[in-house]
Amino acid sequence: MFLFSVGSGSVAIAPAEIIRILSAGGDSTEAGIIWKIRLPRTVMALILGGGLSVSGFLLQTYFDNPIAGPYILGISSGAKLAVALVLIFYVDRFHRSSSALLIFAAFLGALLVTGFILLISRSIRSMAALLVAGVMAGYISSALTELVITFAEDAEIARLHGWSQGSFSGVTWENIRAAAIIVGISMVLAMLLVKPMGAMRLGENYARSMGVNVGRFRISLILISSLLSACVTAFAGPVSFVGIAVPFLMRRLCGTDRPLVLVPACFAGGAAFCLFCDMIARTLCAPTELSISTVTAMFGAPVVIWMMIRRSGRGGNDG
Repeated sequence: MFLFSVGSGSVAIAPAEIIRILSAGGDSTEAGIIWKIRLPRTVMALILGGGLSVSGFLLQTYFDNPIAGPYILGISSGAKLAVALVLIFYVDRFHRSSSALLIFAAFLGALLVTGFILLISRSIRSMAALLVAGVMAGYISSALTELVITFAEDAEIARLHGWSQGSFSGVTWENIRAAAIIVGISMVLAMLLVKPMGAMRLGENYARSMGVNVGRFRISLILISSLLSACVTAFAGPVSFVGIAVPFLMRRLCGTDRPLVLVPACFAGGAAFCLFCDMIARTLCAPTELSISTVTAMFGAPVVIWMMIRRSGRGGNDG
């Protein structure tokens, strides 16, 4: 998928030529296209797609529900609101921006919505009602984002509109380094939690008997998931359905619920899924480019519908 993504576009480049350019360099037109345009975009899609899928898996583990995800629960919308506030009221005024600033703002926005959901969860025991509360939080965040955009200049409005649709284009190698560090650290932390996640699958009482600090474990899951979602939103905008569809598909593909297998599998699956969707977004209606969320929704939403039908059918059989 990596070779297909780098090689596809208005100028088709054969896989053998891609490998030669990546290994030996060169100053040809194809080398310029790869190094300056396609390779940064492809690497960013790989990193952020994998991180977003793992974020969804961690949220599904926390809520014990396969429908939970950063986009559905409004976490991505909260991060989007925070980034919009920074871009309009700070960057536009002081003309200073950095990857760290955008990630920090997105992380705070994601945590704000996550905190709201956790607060609501103390009063609402129904998981379906809690998911609806997350969706409503997402709508509120999106409405506030639109309100904030009304105070932006025309150039900023166009920039924010393009960013809010989701895209892996226009990234720099500095952005890629920052994203790689954040996602890499988060992945290491997630892998350190695979044993507690496995214990939690057998119930809280069993996890406590195995020495798991359930409260600290849940907070860790939320923080790691919010950080991954914030990193994706800061650089690519809100990307829909990846965090729900890919973990479900990886469970089916791997035939197991073991976190030790699914955490790296979700990263690999999310990376491949986003590379595929980005390739479709660039080439399907060329030279017009589709937003990445449009394509991920086209492929991800049917998977979510299938999940809901299967769960409903299983519940009916049990009854």
